[in-house]
Amino acid sequence: MVHRIIEWSLKNRFIVLALSAALFIAGLFAVKKNPIDAIPDLSENQVIVFTEWMGRSPQLIEDQVTYPLVTSLQGMPRIKYVRGSSMFGMSFIYVIFNDDVDIYWARERVLERLSTVSRNLPAGVAPQLGPDGTGVGHILWYTLDAPAVDLGEQRALQDWYIKFALQNVEGVSEIASFGGFQKQYQVTIDPNKLLYYRLTVADVINAIRTNNNETGGRKFELSDIGYIIKTAGYLKSMEEIQNISIKDQNSIPIRIADVATVQMTGETRLGIFDQDGAGERVGGIVVMRYGENAAAVIDRVKAKMKEVAKGLPDKVKFDIVYDRGKLITESIDSIKRTLIEEMIVVSLVVLLFLFHWRSAVSILIQIPITLAASFLLLNAFGISSNIMSLTGIALAIGVIVDNGIIMSENAYKQLSERYGNWLQQNKQSV
Repeated sequence: MVHRIIEWSLKNRFIVLALSAALFIAGLFAVKKNPIDAIPDLSENQVIVFTEWMGRSPQLIEDQVTYPLVTSLQGMPRIKYVRGSSMFGMSFIYVIFNDDVDIYWARERVLERLSTVSRNLPAGVAPQLGPDGTGVGHILWYTLDAPAVDLGEQRALQDWYIKFALQNVEGVSEIASFGGFQKQYQVTIDPNKLLYYRLTVADVINAIRTNNNETGGRKFELSDIGYIIKTAGYLKSMEEIQNISIKDQNSIPIRIADVATVQMTGETRLGIFDQDGAGERVGGIVVMRYGENAAAVIDRVKAKMKEVAKGLPDKVKFDIVYDRGKLITESIDSIKRTLIEEMIVVSLVVLLFLFHWRSAVSILIQIPITLAASFLLLNAFGISSNIMSLTGIALAIGVIVDNGIIMSENAYKQLSERYGNWLQQNKQSV
């Protein structure tokens, strides 16, 4: 079979050259389409289920949330194992699938199972899926350089303006906010006053909940004009909360202000984010979606940040803390330089030792064709151009020319022997 292939190739040299040229051109297009990253994604094929039940101890979370979820999620098709982790007020379930499973198919299976599990969980507990990113999906960290704006306003700016704008960028799975204070109305109840007015904590909570609501009416027509009737009942200030009536005693309303103190404060924090020892900062983490091109996503995010910066308050700007784009550029440039240097050295060595330019060309032409064709295989198997894959290609350059040298040397030897025998036969005949 091999002899027939060689014989056919020798008889159809132009077809072989045309196929080689087509393979080289296809490889060049594959190089442009191949995703670029600094490090390979070796994380497991997993789906994260996050459940929040604030104020509960880890043991209670384990017994009533984590354990029911883990036992229910086990037994799904093409699954390897399920891990569970419980902490104060939160539960994390890691569902690990086989490596050949499509991540979005896996997320659909988990959602189907969660729809039947939720009814067995405590009231108010709603499991939700984590972002469709990976363990190396954090491609960009940024903070807000806003010395004249307090941390609460910065966090509000991040959560309600910047986050929504950057999440629309193609390839971005999530914008995770950190730092600052998440504003909230805090009602601090005085137990002595509750006892004096014969009220309970549940009465206060129910009064606030029922008064923080809007209801719709119907359409009312007057003088051929339609009016929509509704009640505006959402609370908008501390004064409105303080004036809520809890109960009437002797025709006198007892308000929230009579039994509690209302103030604007921040949600309880478990830590702070300090940058360079200069004070606290507010910022976000850009999480890349599974299987995206990291370099392209970073460029799109930076372009979007320039647009978003136009709508920021005065003297507020972005400060990029971590940018994988620089690491990608430096790593890829280093590998490219190494590849070029190695190709030049190998070419000089082949030319020097063979000292026959036609044989050397037949060997060296394999290097660019093989390198270009290797990117076709990288795209076919979903492997990105990173330090590991490009280093492997660089190490294979020496192996590429070895076969050519052996084949050229063997061909030269066979031709020399046949040519020498032919000369001897001609001399004898003469």
